[in-house]
Amino acid sequence: MKRIGVYGGTFNPIHTAHLITAEEVCEQMHLDKMLFIPSANHPFKNMNGLVDASTRLKMVNLAIKGNKNFEASDIEVNQPAGSISYTVNTLKLLKNRYKNEQVKLYLVIGMDNLTELHKWKEPEKLFLLSEVVVINRPGFYIKDIHNEFNRQVTYVPVTNIDISSTEIRNRIREKRSVKYLIPEVVENFIKENNLYEDR
Repeated sequence: MKRIGVYGGTFNPIHTAHLITAEEVCEQMHLDKMLFIPSANHPFKNMNGLVDASTRLKMVNLAIKGNKNFEASDIEVNQPAGSISYTVNTLKLLKNRYKNEQVKLYLVIGMDNLTELHKWKEPEKLFLLSEVVVINRPGFYIKDIHNEFNRQVTYVPVTNIDISSTEIRNRIREKRSVKYLIPEVVENFIKENNLYEDR
Protein backbone atom coordinates (compact mmCIF):
# COMPACT_ATOMS: atom_id res chain seq x y z
CA MET A 1 0.00 0.00 0.00
CA LYS A 2 1.25 3.46 -0.93
CA ARG A 3 1.61 5.85 2.00
CA ILE A 4 0.97 9.51 1.11
CA GLY A 5 1.35 12.48 3.43
CA VAL A 6 -0.99 15.46 3.11
CA TYR A 7 0.65 18.70 4.21
CA GLY A 8 -1.55 21.74 3.74
CA GLY A 9 -1.07 25.40 4.50
CA THR A 10 -0.95 28.84 3.01
CA PHE A 11 2.81 28.55 2.34
CA ASN A 12 2.98 32.34 2.13
CA PRO A 13 5.83 31.82 1.47
CA ILE A 14 7.07 28.26 1.98
CA HIS A 15 10.15 28.26 4.22
CA THR A 16 12.93 26.03 5.49
CA ALA A 17 11.01 24.78 8.54
CA HIS A 18 8.22 23.48 6.27
CA LEU A 19 10.75 21.47 4.28
CA ILE A 20 12.59 20.06 7.28
CA THR A 21 9.31 19.08 8.94
CA ALA A 22 8.06 17.33 5.81
CA GLU A 23 11.34 15.44 5.40
CA GLU A 24 11.33 14.26 9.02
CA VAL A 25 7.69 13.13 8.87
CA CYS A 26 8.37 11.26 5.63
CA GLU A 27 11.29 9.48 7.27
CA GLN A 28 9.58 8.61 10.54
CA MET A 29 6.25 7.55 9.03
CA HIS A 30 7.90 5.76 6.07
CA LEU A 31 5.89 7.76 3.55
CA ASP A 32 6.26 7.21 -0.16
CA LYS A 33 5.28 10.78 -0.93
CA MET A 34 4.47 14.07 0.79
CA LEU A 35 1.90 16.26 -0.93
CA PHE A 36 2.31 19.99 -0.30
CA ILE A 37 -1.13 21.56 -0.75
CA PRO A 38 -1.31 25.38 -0.79
CA SER A 39 -4.75 26.53 0.31
CA ALA A 40 -6.74 28.84 -1.91
CA ASN A 41 -8.86 30.36 0.87
CA HIS A 42 -8.02 29.36 4.43
CA PRO A 43 -11.05 29.19 6.76
CA PHE A 44 -9.21 30.58 9.80
CA LYS A 45 -6.38 32.80 8.60
CA ASN A 46 -6.56 36.49 7.79
CA MET A 47 -6.10 36.85 4.04
CA ASN A 48 -4.33 40.22 4.28
CA GLY A 49 -0.87 39.90 2.75
CA LEU A 50 -1.72 36.64 1.00
CA VAL A 51 -0.40 36.40 -2.54
CA ASP A 52 -2.57 34.50 -5.01
CA ALA A 53 -2.70 30.73 -4.77
CA SER A 54 -1.09 30.03 -8.13
CA THR A 55 1.96 32.12 -7.13
CA ARG A 56 2.28 30.26 -3.83
CA LEU A 57 2.04 26.98 -5.71
CA LYS A 58 4.92 28.09 -7.95
CA MET A 59 7.04 28.85 -4.88
CA VAL A 60 6.28 25.41 -3.43
CA ASN A 61 7.28 23.76 -6.71
CA LEU A 62 10.56 25.69 -6.71
CA ALA A 63 11.28 24.82 -3.08
CA ILE A 64 10.72 21.06 -3.41
CA LYS A 65 12.39 20.54 -6.78
CA GLY A 66 14.95 17.77 -6.55
CA ASN A 67 13.27 15.85 -3.73
CA LYS A 68 11.68 12.76 -5.29
CA ASN A 69 9.46 12.25 -2.23
CA PHE A 70 7.92 15.72 -2.38
CA GLU A 71 5.11 16.79 -4.70
CA ALA A 72 3.10 20.00 -4.98
CA SER A 73 -0.65 19.60 -5.45
CA ASP A 74 -3.03 22.10 -7.05
CA ILE A 75 -6.10 20.33 -5.68
CA GLU A 76 -7.18 23.33 -3.59
CA VAL A 77 -5.83 26.00 -5.93
CA ASN A 78 -8.11 24.67 -8.68
CA GLN A 79 -11.29 24.77 -6.63
CA PRO A 80 -13.96 27.31 -7.68
CA ALA A 81 -13.02 30.92 -6.95
CA GLY A 82 -14.07 32.01 -3.47
CA SER A 83 -14.56 28.50 -2.11
CA ILE A 84 -13.10 27.76 1.33
CA SER A 85 -10.27 25.20 1.56
CA TYR A 86 -11.75 22.78 4.09
CA THR A 87 -9.39 19.92 4.89
CA VAL A 88 -12.15 17.32 4.99
CA ASN A 89 -13.17 18.24 1.43
CA THR A 90 -9.57 18.01 0.24
CA LEU A 91 -9.20 14.54 1.76
CA LYS A 92 -12.40 13.42 0.01
CA LEU A 93 -11.07 14.72 -3.30
CA LEU A 94 -7.77 12.91 -2.76
CA LYS A 95 -9.56 9.68 -1.85
CA ASN A 96 -11.47 9.93 -5.11
CA ARG A 97 -8.31 10.73 -7.07
CA TYR A 98 -6.60 7.61 -5.75
CA LYS A 99 -9.68 5.36 -5.79
CA ASN A 100 -8.08 2.93 -8.23
CA GLU A 101 -4.90 2.60 -6.18
CA GLN A 102 -4.06 1.09 -2.80
CA VAL A 103 -3.34 4.31 -0.90
CA LYS A 104 -3.39 5.39 2.74
CA LEU A 105 -3.43 9.11 3.50
CA TYR A 106 -1.59 10.71 6.42
CA LEU A 107 -2.85 14.18 7.30
CA VAL A 108 -0.04 16.25 8.84
CA ILE A 109 -1.08 19.02 11.24
CA GLY A 110 0.68 21.04 13.90
CA MET A 111 -0.01 20.75 17.61
CA ASP A 112 -1.46 24.26 17.43
CA ASN A 113 -4.06 22.91 14.97
CA LEU A 114 -4.90 20.02 17.31
CA THR A 115 -5.98 22.47 20.01
CA GLU A 116 -8.44 24.01 17.52
CA LEU A 117 -9.53 20.82 15.74
CA HIS A 118 -13.04 20.93 17.19
CA LYS A 119 -13.58 24.15 15.19
CA TRP A 120 -12.74 22.49 11.86
CA LYS A 121 -15.44 21.32 9.47
CA GLU A 122 -16.49 17.73 10.30
CA PRO A 123 -13.33 16.99 12.32
CA GLU A 124 -14.39 13.43 13.15
CA LYS A 125 -14.37 12.56 9.43
CA LEU A 126 -10.68 13.43 9.17
CA PHE A 127 -9.94 10.23 11.08
CA LEU A 128 -12.08 8.13 8.73
CA LEU A 129 -10.33 9.52 5.67
CA SER A 130 -6.75 9.53 6.98
CA GLU A 131 -4.36 8.83 9.80
CA VAL A 132 -3.89 12.18 11.53
CA VAL A 133 -0.26 12.94 12.30
CA VAL A 134 0.50 15.72 14.78
CA ILE A 135 3.88 17.47 14.85
CA ASN A 136 5.20 19.64 17.65
CA ARG A 137 5.13 23.41 17.44
CA PRO A 138 7.13 25.91 19.50
CA GLY A 139 5.11 26.92 22.55
CA PHE A 140 2.63 24.01 22.42
CA TYR A 141 2.85 20.93 24.65
CA ILE A 142 1.00 17.62 24.61
CA LYS A 143 0.31 17.80 28.37
CA ASP A 144 -1.67 21.00 27.85
CA ILE A 145 -4.01 19.56 25.20
CA HIS A 146 -7.23 18.05 26.48
CA ASN A 147 -9.81 17.30 23.80
CA GLU A 148 -11.64 14.35 22.29
CA PHE A 149 -9.09 13.94 19.52
CA ASN A 150 -5.72 13.79 21.26
CA ARG A 151 -5.87 10.02 21.75
CA GLN A 152 -6.78 9.37 18.11
CA VAL A 153 -3.74 11.03 16.57
CA THR A 154 -0.19 9.85 15.94
CA TYR A 155 2.44 12.15 17.46
CA VAL A 156 5.63 12.59 15.44
CA PRO A 157 8.43 14.64 17.02
CA VAL A 158 10.23 16.93 14.60
CA THR A 159 13.01 19.48 14.97
CA ASN A 160 11.59 22.66 16.50
CA ILE A 161 12.50 25.49 14.14
CA ASP A 162 10.73 28.71 14.97
CA ILE A 163 10.40 30.30 11.53
CA SER A 164 7.17 31.98 10.49
CA SER A 165 5.97 33.15 7.11
CA THR A 166 4.75 36.34 8.81
CA GLU A 167 8.27 37.14 10.01
CA ILE A 168 9.65 36.46 6.54
CA ARG A 169 7.12 38.81 4.95
CA ASN A 170 7.95 41.50 7.53
CA ARG A 171 11.66 41.13 6.81
CA ILE A 172 11.11 41.48 3.07
CA ARG A 173 8.98 44.57 3.58
CA GLU A 174 11.68 46.06 5.83
CA LYS A 175 14.44 45.18 3.31
CA ARG A 176 16.08 42.79 5.77
CA SER A 177 17.79 39.50 4.95
CA VAL A 178 15.79 36.27 4.65
CA LYS A 179 18.85 34.23 3.73
CA TYR A 180 18.63 30.62 5.03
CA LEU A 181 15.04 31.17 6.20
CA ILE A 182 13.73 30.27 2.75
CA PRO A 183 15.37 28.38 -0.13
CA GLU A 184 17.50 30.64 -2.31
CA VAL A 185 15.40 29.82 -5.38
CA VAL A 186 12.28 31.01 -3.55
CA GLU A 187 14.06 34.17 -2.40
CA ASN A 188 15.04 34.92 -5.98
CA PHE A 189 11.48 34.33 -7.20
CA ILE A 190 10.12 36.72 -4.56
CA LYS A 191 12.62 39.41 -5.58
CA GLU A 192 11.98 38.95 -9.29
CA ASN A 193 8.23 39.31 -8.77
CA ASN A 194 8.36 42.04 -6.11
CA LEU A 195 6.31 39.98 -3.70
CA TYR A 196 5.46 41.11 -0.15
CA GLU A 197 7.17 44.48 -0.50
CA ASP A 198 4.00 46.42 0.25
CA ARG A 199 1.97 43.77 2.09
